[in-house]
Amino acid sequence: MRRALRAAYLAAGFGFLGLGILGMVLPVLPTTPFVLLAAACFARSSERFYHWLLNHRSFGPLVREWREYRSIPYRAKLFAIAMMASTLAVSILFFVPKGWPQAALAVFGVLLAVWLYRVPSRDRR
Repeated sequence: MRRALRAAYLAAGFGFLGLGILGMVLPVLPTTPFVLLAAACFARSSERFYHWLLNHRSFGPLVREWREYRSIPYRAKLFAIAMMASTLAVSILFFVPKGWPQAALAVFGVLLAVWLYRVPSRDRR
């Protein structure tokens, strides 16, 4: 059973990392939460991949910042909120049916932006 659980965590880690990489080029997907989930899965399944992620040039600083201080860099936070706002606005205006679905998506976006903004940032100016 233990071996199967480790394999599941490893597979989930690679899945989340793949989504995080896609999030770097697709504005709809966020990178940060998926990379942090990948790190959590790798920490439970593979020391080798966990250390690889911690030392990665692009993802390492983000994972270390979260691991050590439970914070997200201020610029990353503002960029994520801006991208989320723009993609949600396009979705609400052009793709979501009028009425309560638009309102629900707008409320969800605002709540998510408020939550993300409230996550601590050590480098806030």
